[in-house]
Amino acid sequence: MNKQLTVPTAQPFAYSFNPAHTALVVIDMQRDFVEPGGFGASLGNDVTRLQAIIPAVRAMLDAWRAVGGTVLHTREAHAPDLSDCPPAKRLRGKPSMRIGDAGPMGRILIAGEPGAEIVPELAPLPGELVVDKPGKGMFYGTPVDALLRERGITHLLFMGVTTEVCVQTSMREANDRGYECLIVEDGTESYFPSYKVATLSMLTAQGAIVGWSATTAEIQQALQG
Repeated sequence: MNKQLTVPTAQPFAYSFNPAHTALVVIDMQRDFVEPGGFGASLGNDVTRLQAIIPAVRAMLDAWRAVGGTVLHTREAHAPDLSDCPPAKRLRGKPSMRIGDAGPMGRILIAGEPGAEIVPELAPLPGELVVDKPGKGMFYGTPVDALLRERGITHLLFMGVTTEVCVQTSMREANDRGYECLIVEDGTESYFPSYKVATLSMLTAQGAIVGWSATTAEIQQALQG
């Protein structure tokens, strides 16, 4: 689809985008973060909160795929030798539950391990972009910016987990690079409800200082009409 669309009810004001120049970004919907028995659950987090957004993310993916839009999936995952994981990141974890250690679903956050894979319900389709990122943000240490620019992408719709960490970091990085960003409210979640609320407020404050927010239904309505 190559025409300008508008989400009139987006916050803090209407958001306009052309699907041909917009990418749907799904951040880190990985088994280790989302599924029972994974790394996130082993740290004492309630993963049912993250599981609850899978239907909304899938609905948005289906709608976006139907109009032929670009899809980018990210995974927080490191090289097996941890050469891309600085000690300042690795050593903050709990002993025996740090990046690279043996976890419930293989080595924690290591590329190729079962826990680092995207949940089956949201599995990437052939041709969709899939990028492993060594940091919280999707631009650090990755070819994401080049991949988006060579496709003529100027706008980004963000979904995924967690709202206040990898999603927010990626959206702020994108804003600094000139992308017009929107976070899909029911397509993102945190282990801590108040963190999500605060993040949405921060991102859209002061006239969309970082970007906009809207629901899956509001975006789907724009795509349909």
